[in-house]
Amino acid sequence: MRTHQHPQAADASDADAPNARRLRTILIAVSVALMAVIASVSGLNVAQTHMAVEFGASQSTVLWIINIYTLALAALLLPLGAIGDRLGRKPMLVAGLALFGAAGIAAGLAPSAGVMIAARAAAGVSAAMIMPITLAVITSTFPEEQRGRAIGVWTGVAGGGGIVGMFLSALLVDVADWRWLFLLPVVLAAVALAMTLRSVPNSRERSAHSFDTIGALLSVVAVTGLIFVLQEGPERGWTAPVPLIGLAVGVVAAAVFVARELHRRDAALLDVRLFRERGLAGGSITLLVVFGVQAGIAVVLFPFFQAVLGWSGLLSTLAMMPMAVMMMLTSGLAPRTAARIGARATMAAGIALAALGLALMALFVSVEGGYLSVLAGMLAMGIGMGLSMTPSTEAITASLPRAQQGVASALNDVTREFGTALGVAVLGALLAAGYRSAMDDRLDGVPGPAADTAREGIAHAVEVAPRSGSHAPELLHAAQQSFVDGWQQSMWVGAAVLAALFAHIVLRGPGDRTPAG
Repeated sequence: MRTHQHPQAADASDADAPNARRLRTILIAVSVALMAVIASVSGLNVAQTHMAVEFGASQSTVLWIINIYTLALAALLLPLGAIGDRLGRKPMLVAGLALFGAAGIAAGLAPSAGVMIAARAAAGVSAAMIMPITLAVITSTFPEEQRGRAIGVWTGVAGGGGIVGMFLSALLVDVADWRWLFLLPVVLAAVALAMTLRSVPNSRERSAHSFDTIGALLSVVAVTGLIFVLQEGPERGWTAPVPLIGLAVGVVAAAVFVARELHRRDAALLDVRLFRERGLAGGSITLLVVFGVQAGIAVVLFPFFQAVLGWSGLLSTLAMMPMAVMMMLTSGLAPRTAARIGARATMAAGIALAALGLALMALFVSVEGGYLSVLAGMLAMGIGMGLSMTPSTEAITASLPRAQQGVASALNDVTREFGTALGVAVLGALLAAGYRSAMDDRLDGVPGPAADTAREGIAHAVEVAPRSGSHAPELLHAAQQSFVDGWQQSMWVGAAVLAALFAHIVLRGPGDRTPAG
């Protein structure tokens, strides 16, 4: 069910509706800006070893260099999206892109790990200024009959951009130097800034209520605490004091935030009562689960390509491209499909295909089968994600009024970030547990120190195998087979979660809207 438009009209700088050419330019501008943000999420993963060596940094410090960006981005999405609604979406986007470019240059030239962490934090803040505004520009600028297709392009970039960005980053690391991987997001930000200044119209919403500062601060604390525990739990241990404190802080702040927003009602940063609506609830749950499964698959696929098949980082990212391409293509086709069979049916079909993809990978993955044993599942997963993401995003943005499109976009983005962190943590833990359990039954006769190292993970097993003498082939084969066993366990769990989501969407999914025009 779609809410009514806010009674106060937007104060837009362009009174006339943009023509088709200008709409395309606007869509390209916000898509390039989004690509810069998404490419920076996963790009540094390919340079972990290089940073550790050059900065003399521990693994914990390297992980903070990578994770601080996502943490700052997720924590500030809601308040900065709301501020963009009030101050003007174009000024917020311009300021975000300028800061993002400067932070990227600083990171590329960083002389130490401390400077790198600060630059990555600044990049995360600016990304939180950019990401919700890109979608809000689409929902507030495009006429309804063209909005679905534009959102389809946006969701395709958001879904597949991470894999494309990782591939291009790996290419830069291989052919040049690891610091050159910051060139890609900086160039994208510069192009988006030039196009934004020239073509993107400004819009802002007037409100009779003061900004919900306390609600914004509570949302920052809640998101920071919950994302932090998902990032640190796998490294420190889920029962360690630091993750438990982060979990407690996040849960308490989230509970207080919900209570406050229920009390403020019309003056709330986010009207949490809207989650009673099928559109907002169904769209949010779908994005949470689908992005979680996608992120979890990446955790499984890269070790399979690198440690089991022995591929390079560049070739491993290239192997992920078919899934990303299918995801991006079907995201653009999803609005047309939804217009014919309905948004709920399109989402359900996409979820079913994604579940099928996981089941295919669980059934057919093998060391001997190599890449072909997982390709069909990857393609089905990509198609399924593309079909489910676009109507889910539309359902979220359509559930909030025009005056809160920055908040709606931010909520959409926060859901994606939570899903990504949750998927990495859960499916990664399942894979690790399945691997260790299978390895315990395959290490008879292997020397104790080598066996203990091999139990830690397949990368450790590959590293220690050459030092285990005559047991090297046996140890390597055991690690590969154990990884496949862990893979199958995590894929079946993911498929079961998607099956439960399918049932929920069929029974309680968003209602179908008749497309305008």
